Amino acid sequence: MFYKSKLLLLCSFFTYYFTFKGFAYSRNVMVNLYSPEEQNTFRGTREKRALDIDSYCGKSGCCESRNDECSLPYFRKNATCYCDFFCDQESVRHIDCCPDFWLACNGMDLPKTHATNMPPSTIYPPLNRKGCFKDGSHYEDESIMKENCNYCNCLKNQWICTDHVCLVRADIIEDINAGNFGWKAENYSQFWGLTLEKGFKYRLGTLPPSSALLSMNQMTNRVSSDEEFPLFFIASYKWPEYVHGPLDQKNCAASWAFSTASVAADRIAIHSDGRFTSNLSPQNLISCNVQNGCNGGSIDSAWWFLRKRGLVSHACYPYIMDTNNGYVACNMSSISDKYGKSHATKQCPNHIEDSNYIYQCSPPYRISSDEREIMKEIIENGPVQAVMQVHEDFFLYKTGIYKHTDVLKNKPEEYQMSGTHSVKIIGWGALRGSDGNKQKFWIAANSWGRSWGENGYFRILRGQNECGIENMIITAWGHIIP
Repeated sequence: MFYKSKLLLLCSFFTYYFTFKGFAYSRNVMVNLYSPEEQNTFRGTREKRALDIDSYCGKSGCCESRNDECSLPYFRKNATCYCDFFCDQESVRHIDCCPDFWLACNGMDLPKTHATNMPPSTIYPPLNRKGCFKDGSHYEDESIMKENCNYCNCLKNQWICTDHVCLVRADIIEDINAGNFGWKAENYSQFWGLTLEKGFKYRLGTLPPSSALLSMNQMTNRVSSDEEFPLFFIASYKWPEYVHGPLDQKNCAASWAFSTASVAADRIAIHSDGRFTSNLSPQNLISCNVQNGCNGGSIDSAWWFLRKRGLVSHACYPYIMDTNNGYVACNMSSISDKYGKSHATKQCPNHIEDSNYIYQCSPPYRISSDEREIMKEIIENGPVQAVMQVHEDFFLYKTGIYKHTDVLKNKPEEYQMSGTHSVKIIGWGALRGSDGNKQKFWIAANSWGRSWGENGYFRILRGQNECGIENMIITAWGHIIP
């Protein structure tokens, strides 16, 4: 009986030892680089492993966009690491970069940022292990992890972290939702992991109006003083098959292309009485209009292209652009006949789409900033394009009537930014506010996908030029030639 007890104890010891050793190795492979929250949403296309600090990208060089050949063997972990700018930009925030990527390629000098001592973990009481702990997980010394938009490096049992201002911050969301601002904020996964600076760089893209655009004559004096408008109007209710819904520009600074193509598509459908109802291709504009593509563009140049060259449908030339794709060359060409009508000389990039018909517009015209003039234009002729200033809180909008808040007024300057954006106004309405006063608003389509805002749309104060949305209203007539 004594020997049986000793044998049972010995077996239990070896079972514990090898089970724990295997478990610890598994943690070192899959856990050191990611927080528990990131593991729960893991769906990366590359196998991720923990990395230590050495010279990889510094020797081999860095690659723009996604390049799976831009990789190096990582013998210490029996893995592969990458030096391309895709390695830390996946939407679910997983990274498989080489350990010196942030120093060699992104210029992130981790040791110069703040240090944080993490309390010891009680998960492994029998062991005195070196490294860092976070949220109950152990990370080996020299491991790197990403938390929101910041990177942390475990050096000598201490976290050394960057201190960037993130686009999405829980405290700002809480402050907005606790206040009486008339709208609510949300944490969006597509913005998580972006710095405030990159959010403005990637998610807007409309250049400030040019001098030619600013000097364009405004159409005025079209509304009589006794003319009445409905309290509530949405263009898609009046023209249900002709007004197109929001698309997602992703991390491509091309709101100039999305808003222009969408307004033009609606107008062509309305002015042709439904003969042409296709949504137009923003990719056609991004790749073929000689501008900066995903690095920004002007709406006057976009409208010029629509007038002279025209666009094919979104089905013919679907959207493939993103910062991860880099530059995508133009894949359409056309010639003009003696009447100025463009005709495609290439088949659709989407080979299952037969129609490569090119749609064109008249020269653009500008509507007065008077809200009644804008309302008359929309209700008679269809949606219009508006240029607005976006502030840091607009990215967090979920529902309600938006107006820029002052929740960051006591924060340092780096917490506050603004940039130029363009959207499509499709209607208006009015509601009683919490103070009992009537609040008027515009209804506009954004280009950040259906998951953002009110199914891709937002409401914003009307008649007060909130965020400058009534300053620059542009539109055009559909150029209908069989």
